[in-house]
Amino acid sequence: VASDYAVLTVTRIMVLAIYALGYNILFGYAGLLSLGHAMFFATGLYAAALGVTRLGLAVPEAFLFAVVCGVVVSVVIGFIALRATGVAFMIVTLMFSQAAFLAVLYFGDITRGDEGIVIKDDQRTFSLFGSAVNLADPILRYNIALAFLAVAIVLCLIVVRSKIGRVLVAIRENENRTAMLGYDVKRYKLIAFVLSATLTGVAGMLLAPITFVHANMGMIGLKAFPAAVVGGFGSLPGAIAGGLVIGITESLAGFY
Repeated sequence: VASDYAVLTVTRIMVLAIYALGYNILFGYAGLLSLGHAMFFATGLYAAALGVTRLGLAVPEAFLFAVVCGVVVSVVIGFIALRATGVAFMIVTLMFSQAAFLAVLYFGDITRGDEGIVIKDDQRTFSLFGSAVNLADPILRYNIALAFLAVAIVLCLIVVRSKIGRVLVAIRENENRTAMLGYDVKRYKLIAFVLSATLTGVAGMLLAPITFVHANMGMIGLKAFPAAVVGGFGSLPGAIAGGLVIGITESLAGFY
């Protein structure tokens, strides 16, 4: 019953909610403030876009490629960044994010830098179980975003209600005491980092077929911070509500 613009706006809000859910795992539960999540968002965004436009992958294959890239990049960066703590951790993540942004501009022949990448309508079409699927359909994109948001919510619920989630909260409250109790703090922090960064990459991946992909899209990482904390630290409903508030605000302000 809604217009195509309204459907697109809600789709983007759901994508931002996935972003906020991922950020909330790292910041809200583990207490690690990252300023570099734009890099992981850009990883999913560009992996999906370049997979379709440069590698000739179908959209499902490009999505899978983006998820794999997100996991690999998050593991590598996590091993390095988590050697630091506190303000140093914030600076290291920000440094990596800025380096990734500059790399997108430097390799403009591939990424097209500020000129951007547009996935054409024929490239959004793929065959699924013998039927043609076209992501140019706003309702289909809405349903895909909704499905991924549902999976992200379930996954986050499983994590935060498990032993992993309880240990992450313990690390947030008192890391030294958690280590003294015998928990491998570094391993749990890496798990939180990889899960958070991968969900962020998935958000970028989902946005690739519905927007103009350009270098500045990799600079929107800080929007996840207010989205994740609007509803309170360590709150999954709060992260979703934050995504809703920030998404509507951006839409009304014409940021997209």
